[in-house]
Amino acid sequence: MSPPTRVVGRPYEKVDAAAKVTGQTRFADDLVLPRMLHCKLLRSRRTHAILRRVDVSRAAALPGVLAIATGRDLPIPFGILPVSQDEHALCLDRVRFVGDPISAVAALDEETANEALALIEVDYEDLPTIASIEQAVETPFPRIHDYGDRDNFHKLVSMEFGDVEEGFARAEKIYDDLFFYEGNTHLPLEQHAALADLGPDGKLTLWSSTQTPHYVHRALAKVLEMPAARIRVIATPNGGGFGGKSDPFNHEIVVAHLSRVTGRPVKICLTREEVFYCHRGRHPILMRARTGVRRDGSITAMHFQTVLDGGAYGSYGVASTYYSGALQTVTYPVPVYRFDGARVFTNKPPCGPKRGHGTPQPRFALEAQLDKIAVDLGFDPAAMRLSHLQPPSSITANFLRIGSMGLGACIEKVVAASGWKERRGRLPRGRGLGIACSSYICGAGLPIYWNAMPQSGVQLKLDRSGGVTVFCGSTDIGQGSDSVLAYVVAEVLGIDPFDIRVVTADTDLTPVDLGSYSSRVTLMTGNAALQAAERAREMLVAAAGEKLEIPGSRVALAEGRVFDVEDPDKGLSFVDAVIAAESKFGTIGTVGSYTPPPSAGRYRGAGVGPSPAYSYSAAVVEVDVDPATGIYTVPKIWIAHDVGKCINPVLVIGQVEGSVYMGLGEAMMEEMAYRDDVNGNVMHKAPSMLEYKSPTTLEMPEVVTLLVEDPDPNGPFGAKEVGQGPLLPIPPAVANAVFDAVGVRIDEIPVTPEKIARALKARAAGQPARVGPASFPTIPYPDAVRIPTPAEGGDGRARDLAATGAGGVRKADR
Repeated sequence: MSPPTRVVGRPYEKVDAAAKVTGQTRFADDLVLPRMLHCKLLRSRRTHAILRRVDVSRAAALPGVLAIATGRDLPIPFGILPVSQDEHALCLDRVRFVGDPISAVAALDEETANEALALIEVDYEDLPTIASIEQAVETPFPRIHDYGDRDNFHKLVSMEFGDVEEGFARAEKIYDDLFFYEGNTHLPLEQHAALADLGPDGKLTLWSSTQTPHYVHRALAKVLEMPAARIRVIATPNGGGFGGKSDPFNHEIVVAHLSRVTGRPVKICLTREEVFYCHRGRHPILMRARTGVRRDGSITAMHFQTVLDGGAYGSYGVASTYYSGALQTVTYPVPVYRFDGARVFTNKPPCGPKRGHGTPQPRFALEAQLDKIAVDLGFDPAAMRLSHLQPPSSITANFLRIGSMGLGACIEKVVAASGWKERRGRLPRGRGLGIACSSYICGAGLPIYWNAMPQSGVQLKLDRSGGVTVFCGSTDIGQGSDSVLAYVVAEVLGIDPFDIRVVTADTDLTPVDLGSYSSRVTLMTGNAALQAAERAREMLVAAAGEKLEIPGSRVALAEGRVFDVEDPDKGLSFVDAVIAAESKFGTIGTVGSYTPPPSAGRYRGAGVGPSPAYSYSAAVVEVDVDPATGIYTVPKIWIAHDVGKCINPVLVIGQVEGSVYMGLGEAMMEEMAYRDDVNGNVMHKAPSMLEYKSPTTLEMPEVVTLLVEDPDPNGPFGAKEVGQGPLLPIPPAVANAVFDAVGVRIDEIPVTPEKIARALKARAAGQPARVGPASFPTIPYPDAVRIPTPAEGGDGRARDLAATGAGGVRKADR
């Protein structure tokens, strides 16, 4: 057993004569303000093992070390999902991957903390290692966790919408293909960092590079057993997240604990290697797509199966499992649909949500298979897609409610801009064009913790100086969400966005917003800000109308004035209008909030997939392949994105091109590769930015960005998401372009030169010109939950209510 926290120093140190001349602020002549401590984590060197002994005595005796913590100090588990509370701030009795944190040191400087780590002695009892999907399926024991659906399966799901076998019977041709998408990581330029400070009032403040301050706040309250009202979480300006900072993390809880026991501020900044251990990146997914079509390319039925390698912990994994099948129906009509999904635990860093959470992998499989279908049936791949689009204002077979749907315009734009009709199939050998489409959610329909409260709230303050301040819990991670709040409010109040102050991501000062994930911020916080601004506008209009002696219907707000639309010279400055409103109503403060509309689905698992709106994208990628080596470049990409309505076109284009960059990295080179060390431990092959390959400016092609505005009634001013959706079509478009260039199919991501060369060699030998998975394991999927489709008169409930509970829904699976 590991010992409890060792507190070596005192909150305040005596100051000797030398320290008196340092200029430090003093409480009294012999006391200085507490110096910030630096925290370092001792991480496991074993893949899977029982912790027999953790001896910190030598480290505790090191001068400059003030506290050491182990798992016994923080025994309460946590996790982002209520159904997967499987992590501890420091491992209690078992480590599950190389990099799992075991102990934490707080010292006067980082060098001392690192030295102390080397003095901690750990005795391990090794356990069998599970390193792949295949091993997890074949190894029921030992279980990596003692919860989950069975054996080392974290989650097993099966849902059938309509009679899929009858749909296949109507098909004139059935395609059955296997695909694999390798895992990869977020690679933000800024590493994870956190600073905790227990104030003299006993209240704790944590500053953290996080996307979800609200959920970090919840985790701290739970694990530290502190009242939530005494904890403040501030999300700092964030140097990139992409989903990798969406979980509450060990290091955030550890520094908070160490600050409590030492009475000093405690800071941690993870190394780049540690960021690879935190991971939460793209799941490796093995997929089987069985699709029935008619001769015109229309789909009659689809059966989609997935197995996700989840790594060592749950994270968002249950949601990821459902997402790997949920959105296959929102681009093209799929009248009947079956989805089987599985997630397994393995002894690797945990996977989670990366840009496009759970959907790039199945989108790759679908779009690559559609390309095969089009070629086999003799259709232009773009034309076939364009002739079979899910209609707007419709409900899919799995009860996803579509609003505006600009995919057709997206396809038309990229086809015209790229010269697709003139160039595809007609370029010199080695040059090719590929097309793919996609869709993504604009925020999840349900919160992570099921409740009836709003998902986003905004408070608006107007004062007599004419100042306007927006308070919102949303987190700007570089995508520009703070500016969206300012633009929405400025548009309603008729003032310059630069005259608005935005205060965000502070759990003490701002109303709750659930965080920056699932492309939810523009739509959800935008709608909350819109509501708050409209309420403030009503007060200004009423007061100005009285002042100007005109009815409110004639009052307009624009360009910093409040005036009569019939006599624009008659009016007030915005400042005078606020003064009039404050004189009439008292202090001016309004609130707004947003709750998504209810989902059409009422079956178990219906909580994943529904969204207030869906964005759409289409991309054409051009490749230049050397047939002798397989080495290729991407000289140009054309991408069109249905954003609903551009609130800030410059930011929108930046988000589109950022998604293209990330999608290109996944398509060409990025992968979380692992190796065995001399002792058989599974380790990350290259946990650094030097060896983990991602595109540089040399690999980044020219990108032509084309925006489609198809306003959605659920978005603020019609706006939809742009931060994640444009990534999805890039990997399949690259694979499809390679086929057009050299005639080989690469049915896995990344599409590397080595794989192209192997496929070319196979074709030359008379073998199938393909590289990809050869088999799909036997998975113990459960009996399918059967849900009649809308076309069959279904109401969103499962047919067998006894198996699924009242309404066909279990809250734990929402």
